[in-house]
Amino acid sequence: MSTDTAPSNAETPTKPVHVESEAELDALVSEHELVLVDFYTKGCTLCQSIEPVLGNVARAKEVVVSLCNPREDLSLVERFSIRSVPTLVLFEDGEEVGRLAEGFQGAQAIVDFIDEGTSADHGARPGDVEDGRSERR
Repeated sequence: MSTDTAPSNAETPTKPVHVESEAELDALVSEHELVLVDFYTKGCTLCQSIEPVLGNVARAKEVVVSLCNPREDLSLVERFSIRSVPTLVLFEDGEEVGRLAEGFQGAQAIVDFIDEGTSADHGARPGDVEDGRSERR
């Protein structure tokens, strides 16, 4: 996966950050005001499809996007009640404020999910993000 590891400062990364453990996830969530976590598993085609979309959202919104495979730390499965993947969990000020576990979502649906789940404007207007899928002709 071509993602960064968790940053050491509180700047908002412009691409998804991969976290591998509950401790890393807790640190990321506590360090940033707004974090969107994509719980995925390797081999999940919907998860693979949504990754470039999340990259576009990370660049367009003032939100840290994190990718987390709960199989790397099984305590995450129980703690966050992960029953299907991809599952998107939104945190604001360290608290879970939203959850989306409905399969593939386009960029605008994810932006709307973030906007509906948070108390402040965090960037991106309609049309500011692309869904990451290429058009077929």
